Amino acid sequence: MPPPEAAPPQATPWWRGAVLYQVYPRSYADSNGDGVGDLPGITARLEHIASLGVDGLWISPFFPSPMRDFGYDVSDYCGVDPRFGTLADFDALVARAHALGLKVVIDQVWSHSAAEHPWFVESRSSRDNPKHDWYVWADAKEDGSPPNNWQSWMGGPAWRWEPRRQQYHLHNFLPQMPDLNFHCPAVQDAVLGVGRFWLDRGVDGFRLDTANLYAHDPLLRDNPPLPPGERGNSPVLMQRHQFNTDQPESLAFMQRLRALLDEYPGRFSVGELGGPEPVRAMQAYTEGTQRLHTAYSFAFLGDRPDAATVMERLAPWAGHSGWPAWAFSNHDAVRVASRWGGGSGASFALSGGGQAQAPCAALPPSTWMALLMALRGTLFIYQGEELGLPQSRLTFEQLQDPYGIAHWPLSEGRDGCRTPMPWLAEAPHAGFSTVTPWLPADPAHAALAVDRQEADPASMLHTTRALIALRRRHPALRLGTLDAWVAEGPLLVLRRQWNDDAMLCAFNLGADPLRHRLNAAPTAQAGGLALHGAHLVGAELHLPPGAALLQVMAP
Repeated sequence: MPPPEAAPPQATPWWRGAVLYQVYPRSYADSNGDGVGDLPGITARLEHIASLGVDGLWISPFFPSPMRDFGYDVSDYCGVDPRFGTLADFDALVARAHALGLKVVIDQVWSHSAAEHPWFVESRSSRDNPKHDWYVWADAKEDGSPPNNWQSWMGGPAWRWEPRRQQYHLHNFLPQMPDLNFHCPAVQDAVLGVGRFWLDRGVDGFRLDTANLYAHDPLLRDNPPLPPGERGNSPVLMQRHQFNTDQPESLAFMQRLRALLDEYPGRFSVGELGGPEPVRAMQAYTEGTQRLHTAYSFAFLGDRPDAATVMERLAPWAGHSGWPAWAFSNHDAVRVASRWGGGSGASFALSGGGQAQAPCAALPPSTWMALLMALRGTLFIYQGEELGLPQSRLTFEQLQDPYGIAHWPLSEGRDGCRTPMPWLAEAPHAGFSTVTPWLPADPAHAALAVDRQEADPASMLHTTRALIALRRRHPALRLGTLDAWVAEGPLLVLRRQWNDDAMLCAFNLGADPLRHRLNAAPTAQAGGLALHGAHLVGAELHLPPGAALLQVMAP
């Protein structure tokens, strides 16, 4: 298969094959001693992010919000919540990041707002106000019940009665998070105005939250039930989301957004897409050059994959015009060090039942970081993933996450991946804050703090830097073709190639040592990285459990 690009690596867009670092502001660094992370705290720690060798950072929401869903319920799209700082603090963050060579990508939560947003306050006031159709309103059925059977991801029906209008409004998440009506041209115009506001402030791109929930079926048809074998353990996971996700109007809006971004050279968009067919959705939203630049799904945010499952996600992209993005952890998922490292635990999922997987043989987090760096696409790593942090365990009384509170004890929610970043092993609250944080600092994370790992050349932190540096040096890893030589059981052997740069990437994702003879002995060249005893002897791979070999080869 020929390389996907003819241009040299330096001529490709910066985001293609890039590695970005996700920051969850509440939990990264508290600069003012109130127990909540903030924008100046991020700015003060930007050198740590730059030292990883990543291309930029994605910052989760920092906008004014009642914080029912901790920033994903926005009451002002063009401001900064005082908990996090000011617009001047944001401008300073962008300036410092750019000085360090880092791009800045920010979350945009456009599928819904907070009920406190002035748009919704006006929209719900009457049926004839200027913004009467800016949200999704519908009459009750004759018996007073909601317009259809759509269910909320946070529990219960996706409709809430509004006595001022004597109508229901749609909410795919909390009742106080009403869905905007993207069938209304004025809404699209207003949202694009928000995008322009932040682009003018110098941001390099947007991560679009729940991007395939923007539009809904105007006829409000009932979602069909899922077959028994595909159902999850809550009502929202018992139906196929045929009419409240992935509507054609969402794709049409993406074209308008892409046109806006194209006015600003070098800017990009990445969409978060939930659904039962993650690769199909990712391809639909990134196809061609008039939709999103890239998109990621929950494809690798669930159960630990075997080699064949990895290739099921990767193979469909060969020759496709779109470009994928991949993440193994984020602010909604059980940390990969626990989820795939041998433990089990359900994630908040927009695409599956969320049941806990069976415990697996323990493998180190460096295995998963090496696998991530070998994938073809744009990559995201989540704060603390570079340290190999495991998932934190909280008591019910400590939970803040509304999803976790609603689904306890079937799910512990998302707080376990949102506990404070450990900076200093011996400091109170691991150096995150001088006061008790909004979530407790995990005592188990202290031994993995940044200062401890900086002092240990064999640490996960140094391994992460080495892996990212390898990817940066080799266009085969960033941009090249991907061919599976072996994808059976726990054994995954990939070949990545870009022109004269080639890389053999071999992984043992299982608990037993593996030896495998390749069809022909590759011509190894100087360079590469071997983890956990991996080595190549002639044509034979020697791979202990969790081993990873990224070996430079002759083309």
